[in-house]
Amino acid sequence: MDTGETLLLALDLTGTFAFALNGALTAMRVADVDIIGVLTLGIITAMGGGIVRDMLIDSLPPATFSDWRYLAVAAGGSLIAFFLGRRLSHLMGPINMLDAVGLSFFAVTGASKALAFGLGPAQAVILGAVTAVGGGTLRDVLTKRVPNVLRSELYAIPALIAATIVVVATTFHFYGLPIALVAAVLCFAVRMIGVRYDLNAPKPPRRNLGG
Repeated sequence: MDTGETLLLALDLTGTFAFALNGALTAMRVADVDIIGVLTLGIITAMGGGIVRDMLIDSLPPATFSDWRYLAVAAGGSLIAFFLGRRLSHLMGPINMLDAVGLSFFAVTGASKALAFGLGPAQAVILGAVTAVGGGTLRDVLTKRVPNVLRSELYAIPALIAATIVVVATTFHFYGLPIALVAAVLCFAVRMIGVRYDLNAPKPPRRNLGG
């Protein structure tokens, strides 16, 4: 495994772990679920975005099915949340932070893998964002909440920023671990600033639709 593949795997597994914790904590906070429910939501949150990514680029079977480490990390993160996170399950802070971490790393790995499979710059940016928001969207649907990506809060925009950085750096041949970390940190910072200060993406102008 070369350095690029190692970097991609490390970021992917880090995002998987963060999203697993997030999905499990969300399950414990908003739904009356047992250990199976916590595991299910944690694993779906962690692996959903990667599965969507790999299906779209025809990388089959998806990495989450062909590499045991993804399922192990996702299940491990979910179990950690189940056994140690009950006292934190009512707090939005840890949930939002873990969500931002997963969002950041998946935006980077999604764009990187799309480029590695020969997709163009625009498609890679879009796929990076899709990878980042896919698991969280499935999580929200299963817990009967409007997905974050469909609300006005800053969610998809940070992922698009990170994916764009990856694409530009790769296009000009200076992509590597430092750039990947910069992209992920910037995505995380923008997302958390949006959460902290309740910043929203632009909304359509209000109009009287009643005629």
